[in-house]
Amino acid sequence: QVQVVESGGGLVQAGGSLRLSCATSGGAFRGLNMAWFRQAPGKEREFVTAIGWSGRNTDYADSVKGRFTISRDNAVKTVYVQMNSLKSEDTAVYYCAVDRRTWAPTLVTSENVYGDWGQGTQVTVSS
Repeated sequence: QVQVVESGGGLVQAGGSLRLSCATSGGAFRGLNMAWFRQAPGKEREFVTAIGWSGRNTDYADSVKGRFTISRDNAVKTVYVQMNSLKSEDTAVYYCAVDRRTWAPTLVTSENVYGDWGQGTQVTVSS
């Protein structure tokens, strides 16, 4: 089991930026795809972005393409998401998740694939 801890959330004005971090421990990291999901008040949790174990492949929800960038540092077992041009609709609790599969060649947007989750970090964008 992989422990996951998110950080970097906060309050920011519309148009601003934040960088979220997802630190992992207690398990393998190098062969695992990683993802970020978010849940806004009154809404279901939704996929935001994912990155492959090699770091070479990424996927983004249409709503964040061109504004968010996911990356990873395997040396410190951490995944990041740089969020720019933030909008009020980006307000949500952001969760980091670990793919159950190892060395998986494809990225998946469904929650079902992800087995370990963090507690989430709140992002609030004021308009």
